[in-house]
Amino acid sequence: MDPSTYKRYHIHGHDSRQFLEHYFSDKPDMAFGEDALKFPIKNLTKAFASGHIKGDILLDFSHGSVIHHLYSACEFFKDIIVLKIKDRCILELKRWTDKRTGAFHWGHVAKLHEDIEGKSHQVEDKEAKMRSAMQHVVKCDLEKENMTEPIVLPPADCIISAWQLDAICKDQDDYIRYLRKFSRLLKPGGHFILIGCLGVTYVTVGEDKLHGLSYDEDFARKALEGEGFIIDECKVQKRTSVSDLTDYKAVIFIVAHKEKEL
Repeated sequence: MDPSTYKRYHIHGHDSRQFLEHYFSDKPDMAFGEDALKFPIKNLTKAFASGHIKGDILLDFSHGSVIHHLYSACEFFKDIIVLKIKDRCILELKRWTDKRTGAFHWGHVAKLHEDIEGKSHQVEDKEAKMRSAMQHVVKCDLEKENMTEPIVLPPADCIISAWQLDAICKDQDDYIRYLRKFSRLLKPGGHFILIGCLGVTYVTVGEDKLHGLSYDEDFARKALEGEGFIIDECKVQKRTSVSDLTDYKAVIFIVAHKEKEL
């Protein structure tokens, strides 16, 4: 397929449930458990356990309806505000927070977090803490100056963006432009956690192939540093999955903090 025909997530959307089933479920044939679940969760658990990343407000601007990366954060922030581009993703998350019939099952992720943290038999408690922290799911428009208009968000202590920049950016200039927008929502000294895929050009969801922005570790580092961030940690894991659903080469995890104004 010609890459120019790939769909764009923020324009065309995708089936949010199929996306979760393909890349984040506990199904036996789900090939991305190590790269999409274990790698980010291990690094997030370590990052938050350091005690440096905490506060009142965490903003999450991540792809689709994923929330597994937030389980580590719910212990360290009073409020988690989730920003979503598509109504379908908002409905998917509301179904889970309200414990509605047919909600996506995240129990395997809660258990994985507890196993990594060494707190067995507390899965239900972990789920309850997540639901309590994640009370706000807000629609956003990427092209507005205030993406959440008419809502004005308070400055965040931390922002997490997982796989979103990979999906919405058509080129590297776009990446820097959106990164700059996210940065404006962060307090000076606040932390930015970036999770993404290196070398990706497409992601398959159902019968649709969606565009992915291909970049490398050097670009991601320079993009953050160019926007006034100091990188605290950068981890890259080469791809372990065997699947033709997507063509990424590696997964990247970066923790950075925004320089304080003088």
